[in-house]
Amino acid sequence: MDVRGDPFGRHRVIEPKGKLPQPAWKLDNDTSKLYDNEILIDVIRLNIDAASFAQIKHEVGADEQKVAEKIMQIVEQRGKMHNPITGSGGMLIGRVKAIGKDLNVDVKVGDKIATLVSLSLTPLNLKKIKKVYLDRDQVDVEAEAILFETGVFARLPEDMPESVALAVLDVAGAPIQTARLVSPSDLVLVIGAGGKSGVLCSYVAKKYSGPTGRVVALVHSERSIEQLKKLGFVDDIFVSDAQDAVSSYEKFIEVTNGRLADVVINVVNVPDTEMTSILCARERGKIYFFSMATSFTKAALGAEGIGKDVDMIIGNGYAKHHAEFALQIVRENEKLYQHFLERYGEK
Repeated sequence: MDVRGDPFGRHRVIEPKGKLPQPAWKLDNDTSKLYDNEILIDVIRLNIDAASFAQIKHEVGADEQKVAEKIMQIVEQRGKMHNPITGSGGMLIGRVKAIGKDLNVDVKVGDKIATLVSLSLTPLNLKKIKKVYLDRDQVDVEAEAILFETGVFARLPEDMPESVALAVLDVAGAPIQTARLVSPSDLVLVIGAGGKSGVLCSYVAKKYSGPTGRVVALVHSERSIEQLKKLGFVDDIFVSDAQDAVSSYEKFIEVTNGRLADVVINVVNVPDTEMTSILCARERGKIYFFSMATSFTKAALGAEGIGKDVDMIIGNGYAKHHAEFALQIVRENEKLYQHFLERYGEK
C-alpha cells in the first residue's frame, strides 16, 4: 500500500467519522494493511489501566476466563481496548513487526518497545488472550497493534524484566508530574499510595519535599500499611475509604494536627474520591488527579460547592522524558526496585 494516513490516526476512525482516535467509538483494526506512516507491532502483553481493570473485575468477578472474555468483547466492539465505562485503556509491549516507509524513527524491526500512548486510541487486532494476571492488571496476548505517526514509544530496558518495565511505564506520567509539583518542606498527601503509581509518587514526593517535608499516605488496607512501612518512603500512613470524603478528611487532619496538604496526589483506581482530595488540600494548594476514574465535573463543582480555592491538575499520561524518569527512580532505589520485582516480576 502506497498511502499516507493522518498523523493523528483519523484515517483509522470508523465511527464517528472525523473524530480523533481516542474519543471515537470504533477504530479500523485491520492490521493486514499498513499505512506509510504507521508502525505495526506484534503484541506480547497488555497492561490494562487500573481503573478499567478494577471495573471489569467488579462487573464479571475476579475470574480469569470471564475477564478475558470481557476484554475480547470490548476490543471486538471497538477495535481498541477502550473501556466504555471508565473511558480508559492502558498500554502494551511488543516487537516492531513493520515500519511504514515514510517514518524516520529510532527503532528497527524486531526491537521490543512499550507504547506510551493509551490503548484507548490504539487499533488492536486481538486474536487470543493467553493469560490474565488478576493481581497486576496484565494480559498475555496474541495480537497486533498499530502505532500512529504521532504515537510515543520507548525501547524496553534490558536491565529489568519486561513485566516490571511494563508496570513502571504504564504509570510513568505520575512520578514526573509529582516531581514538578512538590517543593521542599511541602506536606504531601498521596491518596492510593499502596498501588504502583502511589508507591512511585510517594518516593518522589519524599525525595523532592526533602528532610523538612512530610509525606502522608492514604491506603485502603492494612496490607498496604506494612508494605509502605517496609519501603520507608512515607512519614505517616492511615487507612480510609477515599470515597468517604468527610471521614477521610477527619482522619487526615488528626494525623497532621490540623494542617492541610500543600499538594494532594490522587492515584486511586475507583470513582468518587474527588472531594477527599479537595477537602484535604489547603487554600491555593495543588491537587493532581492522575486517576482515570476522576470526574472533572465532580471535582470542579465540588470545589466550588465548598468554596475551596485550589489548583486542580488533570493527570497527563505524557510528559517529556517521563519514561526515562520513571525507570531511573526505580533503578536508583533498591527497595523500590525489589518491590516492583516482587509485585510485578514473573513468578
